[in-house]
Amino acid sequence: MMKNMRKTFHTGEVKKTVTIKAPKEKVWKKISDIAGLPSWVLDVKKTTYLSKKRKGVGAIRKITFERGNTIEEHIIAWKNGEYFTYIATDGLPLRVYVATISIKSKNKKTVQITWQSYMNSKKMSTTQFMRFLSDMGSFYQTSLENLKTSIEK
Repeated sequence: MMKNMRKTFHTGEVKKTVTIKAPKEKVWKKISDIAGLPSWVLDVKKTTYLSKKRKGVGAIRKITFERGNTIEEHIIAWKNGEYFTYIATDGLPLRVYVATISIKSKNKKTVQITWQSYMNSKKMSTTQFMRFLSDMGSFYQTSLENLKTSIEK
């Protein structure tokens, strides 16, 4: 049996960044609308709130993708105009998924958005996990490019 066929838990991180030519307030308004994902996040069909809360710690969203799979996410940290952090509690082949989307001004008309996450997998092979990490990286990158395009147009 090949060594990497053994299924174990894996830990990884994904981090992608994009620069957007727009005022910080405008970009923050877009990314902090946590149910507004279909307008920029790849393959998202709809996002609904599972909480009365719409922003900040304790807001919960359910994301439905084009393929029909869903992910439940809870906001666990929030600093207005700077970042928010969320965890996925259901819908991914992971035991742990924590992600932060942050924004920082480069100057008055340009901001940098960083989307980064830490994850720990359910049992899978090294090959499966490396593919998953790579797919997540592409997903973040494409979504951030979509965000840039939708704001700069």
